Amino acid sequence: MFSTKKPKRILFLASGRGSNMQAVLEFLKENPKLGKGVGLLSDNPEAKALSIARDFGLEAIAIPFSHYSNKSRYHEDLLEKAKEFDPELVLACGYMRILKPDFVKTFPQKIINIHPSLLPSFPGLDAQKQALEYGAKVSGCTVHFVEEGVDTGPIILQKAVAITENMTEKELSLRILQEEHKILKEAVKAFCEDKLKIEGRTVRNRI
Repeated sequence: MFSTKKPKRILFLASGRGSNMQAVLEFLKENPKLGKGVGLLSDNPEAKALSIARDFGLEAIAIPFSHYSNKSRYHEDLLEKAKEFDPELVLACGYMRILKPDFVKTFPQKIINIHPSLLPSFPGLDAQKQALEYGAKVSGCTVHFVEEGVDTGPIILQKAVAITENMTEKELSLRILQEEHKILKEAVKAFCEDKLKIEGRTVRNRI
């Protein structure tokens, strides 16, 4: 049966290299009926993600966090600019700022983040370093919905990565990143197909 459902409008947030965003954009290029990137907002004017987004034809806008003496104003400007894109999904790919409650409330159950650990273990910054210093034998990555806490939202997908003896932080980060690309694409696919349902803290994938 022919579907009249339009591709989901996806807004990206990124602060750095943009490799997860690029993986998703390549996936959407191959699956245009699922969703389309409409823009990128970055707090870092030097982020490589900006040029990657433009290469894919997205409007890429830097809102430099460091330029704001009033940090609350930064978050107000971020929200106002995000609303202009009218996104159905906001995808945080290495975005290094905590989204404020007003932002989360504006896009309820429409913000997804990727984090380089098996949450709830090692939330926040430097998750790979945290795992190594703790002596963990397994780490990994988590795709989750964003709520008002830090890395506390309902979990969509996770993938474990073994920590081998003498593994460096860089080696662990690269190994986790390979899995991040995979599960983030899976989560975006499920979201765009309207298969994700949140029940309490549990995310059901309605296949």
